[in-house]
Amino acid sequence: MIHGIGIDMVKVERMRKAVERWGERFLRRVFTDDEIAYSYKKAEPWLSLSVRFAAKEAFIKAIGSEIAVALTDIEVMNSASGRPFFRMKDGVEAFFEEKAITCAHLSLSHEREYGVACVVLEKL
Repeated sequence: MIHGIGIDMVKVERMRKAVERWGERFLRRVFTDDEIAYSYKKAEPWLSLSVRFAAKEAFIKAIGSEIAVALTDIEVMNSASGRPFFRMKDGVEAFFEEKAITCAHLSLSHEREYGVACVVLEKL
């Protein structure tokens, strides 16, 4: 059964400008060390940062307003095959257990101008 669905889109240029303006302070507030490292290994880190931000926003939309979530408590990772997935921390893990949410499906895509993410939360 589906617990929630979320989608979000981020303009890549907006992400670039936010990082240029706020720098490390912005990055550390929104992304984990692993997300930052992964993105900056890319030729255009703004694409990876944009889809990761979109994924976090889509995730928050999928859970609704049931709990407050810090953006760094939701980490967007990639499997060895490249498939994106979430690694959740602290209260998010507890929320999943409480609501019997068993899976968070994540799909990411980006073009030069936009990054988009779709999240489906599945429960027993």
